[in-house]
Amino acid sequence: MIILKLNQAISKRLLELLDEQGITQYRLYLLSGVPRSTINNIVLCAYDSVKLRIIHELCQGLNINISDFFNSPLFDEENLEP
Repeated sequence: MIILKLNQAISKRLLELLDEQGITQYRLYLLSGVPRSTINNIVLCAYDSVKLRIIHELCQGLNINISDFFNSPLFDEENLEP
């Protein structure tokens, strides 16, 4: 089992959702209004933390609820660094 930092789990989950929906980071930018550089920085784990507002905007672009975003084993406590 791999223990992830929260920003790594967010990055992995975002990449999963992009893959599931068959869209690119650029398309997500167009759908969500979140700057391309911000999306790329999230994917690259350039931020130690990500504001919930940004995740909410990404979810709107992905047409999912925030609960859908966090509904992943990636966010189970045993998989995250304390």
